[in-house]
Amino acid sequence: MVDIEILWQELSTIFPVIEGNIYSLETDEVMLQKVHENLASLELVDCFCVILWSEIHSAIRDKIVPIFWSHFPNRTKICGNDVDSCFHLFHCFNQAVENLYDSFNCIKSVLKSTKRLCAHANEDYSSLKSLFLETLLGQIPPGFNEAVYAFYKVSVQIYTHLYAKQNYIFSDPDVMLKKLDCCACNRKISLCECQSLEIIINKINKALQDMELLDGIAGQSLTSLVQKCIQDHIKETCYGIFERSFLRQLEYWLNETVINWLRKIFSQDATSDVNTLNIINGFKVKLTYFLYENVALSITEQFFSIIIDFPESIPAIDDLKVCMEKIDMRKHFIETLTNTLKVRVLHPGVNTMDILTGYIAAIKAIRYLDNSGVILETVTAPIRDYLRKRSDTVRRVVTGLTEEGPTDLTEELAKGEALKENEKLDVNEELNNWENWLPDSYGIDQTARIQLTNVNRSADIISMVVDIYGSKELFMNEYRNLMADRLLTYLDFNADKEIRNLELLKLRFGDSLLHSCEVMLKDLTDSKRINSHISSDSKYNENKLFDISTFIISAQFWPSFNKESLELPKEIAFEFEKYTKSYEAYKGNRTLNWRTVTGRVNIVIEIGERTIEMSVAPTQAIILYHFQHKDEWALEDLSQITKVPSTILRRRIGFWITHGIVGETRPGIFKLLEDDGKKSQFDPKHLNQVLVGDEDIESAMASASDQREEELQKSFNAATLQNCYWLICMKSST
Repeated sequence: MVDIEILWQELSTIFPVIEGNIYSLETDEVMLQKVHENLASLELVDCFCVILWSEIHSAIRDKIVPIFWSHFPNRTKICGNDVDSCFHLFHCFNQAVENLYDSFNCIKSVLKSTKRLCAHANEDYSSLKSLFLETLLGQIPPGFNEAVYAFYKVSVQIYTHLYAKQNYIFSDPDVMLKKLDCCACNRKISLCECQSLEIIINKINKALQDMELLDGIAGQSLTSLVQKCIQDHIKETCYGIFERSFLRQLEYWLNETVINWLRKIFSQDATSDVNTLNIINGFKVKLTYFLYENVALSITEQFFSIIIDFPESIPAIDDLKVCMEKIDMRKHFIETLTNTLKVRVLHPGVNTMDILTGYIAAIKAIRYLDNSGVILETVTAPIRDYLRKRSDTVRRVVTGLTEEGPTDLTEELAKGEALKENEKLDVNEELNNWENWLPDSYGIDQTARIQLTNVNRSADIISMVVDIYGSKELFMNEYRNLMADRLLTYLDFNADKEIRNLELLKLRFGDSLLHSCEVMLKDLTDSKRINSHISSDSKYNENKLFDISTFIISAQFWPSFNKESLELPKEIAFEFEKYTKSYEAYKGNRTLNWRTVTGRVNIVIEIGERTIEMSVAPTQAIILYHFQHKDEWALEDLSQITKVPSTILRRRIGFWITHGIVGETRPGIFKLLEDDGKKSQFDPKHLNQVLVGDEDIESAMASASDQREEELQKSFNAATLQNCYWLICMKSST
C-alpha cells in the first residue's frame, strides 16, 4: 500500500515547482525510480505530468515573468539618449536576462526529469521556449523596448569602438589616445570597460538565443536601433556634400559594421546554423533596401541645392539614379521637389531672372536624372505656369539671350550651331538604339504622359523656355523691341555680336520671324554709309552750324515709337532741312520724317570760367538752348515753345536742377544759375565724361499695349510708307 503523503513529499523534493519553488536539485535516480513505480501502481503517471505542466505554467506566469519585469523602471517612457540612463538600463536588462536564464534552466531541468518519469509526455523544450515567449509578450510593460534599445545601443557603440581600434577605419588612433574618456563606455581611457562589457553582451545574447527569445523580445528594438544608426551615419557622412559619390562607401560600411555586428549577436557559437544565416541574410536584404531608401530621401530633400550646384552635383544625382533603379521613389521625388520649388522660388520675393535661372538649372539636373522627360514635365509645370503670369518674363528671357557676358541662356544659344546636326541624328539614333528603349516609369501622373506626346523629350533648353508662353512670335516681337532699344540707345553700337545672336536664333526659329531684325541691323549699316556720303557733300557743308549724324530706319520693319514730340528752334530745324534736301537728292523719291526726341546731343556749356562738355538727350539740350536767350522761363511758356507736355518737361528740367545748372526760384519758374561761385555737381576733372539723363532710361518704343492697338488700326488702313524715321545726334555749342 502506497502512502500518498509520503509520495507527495518525495515528488515535491524531486519537482520543487509543484510547491511554487523555482530551483533545481540533483536528481536522485533511486528516488525518481521509486516515485515512478508508486505512481504507476496508482495509475497516476499521466495525471501527475498534467499537474506538473500546469504548475510550470503557473510558475512562469505568476513568478518568473513578474520577477523579470520587476528589474525595469515602471514608467511609460525611458530616455535612452542620456548616457547615465542608458548604462543604467543596460545593467537592468543584463540582470533581468541572467535571472530569467537561471529560471529557464531550472524549468528545463524539471522538464528533463519529467521526461524520465513519463517518457511519452508531449511537452518538450520547444514547448517550454514558446511558453516563455508567449508569457513574456503577454505581460510586456510600457518602456521595455526603450530598455532593450539602450542595451543594444551600448552594444553597437562598444563593437564600433573595438572594431575601430583594431582596423583604424572609423577613427584616428592618435585622436583616440588624446581623448580623456572612452567614447563607448564613457569611462576614462585608463579604466575602459569595453572588454568586460563585451563579455557581458555576448553572454546575454547567448542566453537569449538559447531561450529563443532574441528575435521575439529584441527584434523590434534592434531594427529601430539599426535604422537609426543608418540614418545618422548617412547624415554625418554625406549630408550637404554633392561633389562626390557616397553610395559605395555606405554599402561597405553597412556590410562591414552593421551586418557584422548583427552576425556577432545572432551567431554566438563557432558554427552558425542555417536558420541564423537566413536571419542575417534577411537583415542584410532589408537594411540594404533601407539604406537605398534613406540615401534617396536625403538627396531628394536636398535636391534644390543640388539643382543650384549643377553640374558639380552630378555625383549626388548618380547616387540617386542608382537608388531609384532599386526603389520606386519617383512619385515621392516629384511631390517633394515640386513643393520645395513652390516654397523656395515661386513667390513675389524672387525676381524673374532668378526664377528663370533656377528653371534652366532644374531642366539640366532633372534631365540628367531622368531622360524620359516625364519627371521634368511634371516638376517644372508649376514654374512655367508661374512665369506665364509675370509681366516681365518675356523681356527677361530675351535679355538673358542677348546680354553681354556668359549666362545660361547665352551658353545654350551658342550650342545652336550644332543643333541642326543633332536633330538629323535623333531619328536614326532612336531607331538604331531600340534595344535600349525603356518604358516610362510606373506611378507617374498620366497627365504628364499625355503632355509629352506633343513635346520633344529631347527638346533643347531654349525651346523649353520659349514654350513657357507656347508662342514663338511673342518672344520674337519682344526680341525685336529690345534690339530696337539697344540700337537707339548706343549710337556706337557694334552689330557683330547681335548678328551672331540673330543667326543662332534663326537656326532655332526660322528666318521669317526674324526678318524684321535683319532689316533693323541693315538700317544701321546703311545709315553709316548715308551719313558718310552726305557729310562729303560740299553743298551741304556750306555754312553748316553743326554736324548731324542720323540713324535712318525702315519704319514698317521697326516697332512703333512712343508719342513724344519736340519742337526745334528755327536755326536748328534749318540744319535738319538742309540734311533732308541732301538725302532727297541722294535717294531720289524718298524723304525723311525726323524723330527729334530720340538721340544724343554733344554740347559745350560755358558758365563763368567753367567749361563743361556733355552728351545729353535732345529734349534736355533744347531746354538749355532756350536758356541762352532768356535766363528765366515759366514752365507753361517753355512747354508751349518746345511742344512738350508740362509734366514731362518738368521731369526733363529736373536733370539740370540736379546738376546745378538750372534752379527753380518759385513754383513753376526756372532760372539759369550763372553764379560761378555756385559749383555744379560735375567734377571738373572729368569734363569729357559722357553724362546720361533720366530720359535715356525710358524706352523710345511704344508699350506692348500701344503696339497692339496700332496694329489693329493698321489692319483697317493699310498704306505703303515711303518716308523714314530718324534719330538725331548733333554737335553744337551753347
